[in-house]
Amino acid sequence: MRPAQDNQGSFLGRISIRRNQFVDVNNEQEQEDLELFQKHIADRFTELLSPPQPPPSDETNTVASVAATEQIMSVTWLRKLMDVFLCCEAEFKAILLMGRDPTQISKPPFDRLVPEMLDRSIKALDICTAVVNGIDSVRHYQRLAEIAVTALEQRPLGDGNVRRAKRALANLVVALSLEDKENVSGGGGGGGGGNKTTERSWSFGLRSGGSSAASKGGATIGQLKSSSWAVGRNWSAAKQIHAMTANLTPPRGNEAAGLPQPMFIMSTVMVFVMWVLTAAVPCQERSGLANHLSVPPKHLNWAQSLIGIHEKIGDEWKKKEKKGSAGLMEEMTRMEKLGHSLMEFADGFHYPAEKDAAESAAAQVAEMAEICRRMEEELVPLQQQIREVFHRIVRSRAEILEVLEQAGKVSAPVV
Repeated sequence: MRPAQDNQGSFLGRISIRRNQFVDVNNEQEQEDLELFQKHIADRFTELLSPPQPPPSDETNTVASVAATEQIMSVTWLRKLMDVFLCCEAEFKAILLMGRDPTQISKPPFDRLVPEMLDRSIKALDICTAVVNGIDSVRHYQRLAEIAVTALEQRPLGDGNVRRAKRALANLVVALSLEDKENVSGGGGGGGGGNKTTERSWSFGLRSGGSSAASKGGATIGQLKSSSWAVGRNWSAAKQIHAMTANLTPPRGNEAAGLPQPMFIMSTVMVFVMWVLTAAVPCQERSGLANHLSVPPKHLNWAQSLIGIHEKIGDEWKKKEKKGSAGLMEEMTRMEKLGHSLMEFADGFHYPAEKDAAESAAAQVAEMAEICRRMEEELVPLQQQIREVFHRIVRSRAEILEVLEQAGKVSAPVV
C-alpha cells in the first residue's frame, strides 16, 4: 500500500513543519488538517471496498489468481487493512498530540473522550491477542488441507491415498464448520493438532528465530518475548466489540468541526478493524457479531466505503452464523467448499478412477494447493502485522497518558 504510506508521510511532514513554525495551532490550520485526514480515511477505505476484480475466464490464469488474492476478506486484503489502520493511526496521533498544548486535551469534552478512547484501546489489545490465536488455528486447517493435497496428487492414485486424504478432509470440514465455543476449546477441530487450553497467553515481541521457522508452523510461545497478554475462557469477542461501541457517537454542534471529530473517526476505524478481524478468523464467542457494530451515519463522506465493507461482511456473516463457521476469511471459505467436493470424490472413489471424475478432482486439488501456498506465504506476515498493531496501540496509549500527566503538572496550582 505505497500510495497510502506516501500520503501518510506527506501529511505527517505537513503537520510537523506547521506546528514547529507556530506556537499555537489556529483554527484554520487545524480545519485543513482535519479535512485532509478525513480525505485519507475515505480514499483508503474506498480502495479496500473496490479491490481488483477477477478478469474474464479467457484471460491468463496468473492475472486471475492475482485478482482473486485481493478479494475482500482474503489474507492479502486483511494485510492491506492492517496497513490502512497503521497509517490512519499515525496521522490521528499527529493531529492529536504534535505541537499541541497538553492542557487542551485534559479539558472538557476531552476529559471524557480521551479516557473512553483509551478504554477502547485496551479492548482492542484483547482482540489482537484472540485473532493471533485464531490465525494459529487457520494454520492448522492449512496443514490438514496440505495432507489431503499431497495424498490426492499421487500418481497412480490408489485406495490408500484416497483414504488418507479422506481422513484429513473430514477433519478439515468439521473444523471449518464448528461453532465458536467448540472451535476455541477444541483448538481447530478433530485433527488433534490444536491448542486445547481454555486460557490463552501470548507475547507480541519480536521473533527470535526469524520467519522461516514460523512459516513451517514451528513458532511457539517460547519463541516470542515481552508484552504478554491473556484472554480468559469466558471472554467473548462479540461482547468486546459491543463494549467498544459504548458512547461512540458522532460529535455535534461546535465539536463536529474540532478535535472531537478525528477522535470519533479514529475510534470508529479501530472498532471496525477489530470487528473485521474477529469475523475473519476463528475467535472466541462471536454469537450475534453482525449486530454488535454500530456504523457511522451514512451522510459522513469519509464513512461511505467503510459502511459498504461492513454491509458486505455483515450479510455474509449472518448467512454463515446460521450453520456455524470458523470464519469468513476468503481462503477458508474456498477451502471448505473444495473440502466438501473432494470428500464426495473420495466417497465414490473406486480404483481406477473414472477419467472425468479424476480430471475434475485434479483441478480442485490444484486450487486447494494454491490456497495452501497463499496461506503459507501470507498468514505469518499477517500475524506479524497484528503484533505491530498491538504494539502501536500500546505505544500510542502510553504517549497520550504521558501528555495527560504533563497537562496535570502544568495545571496544578503552585504551592
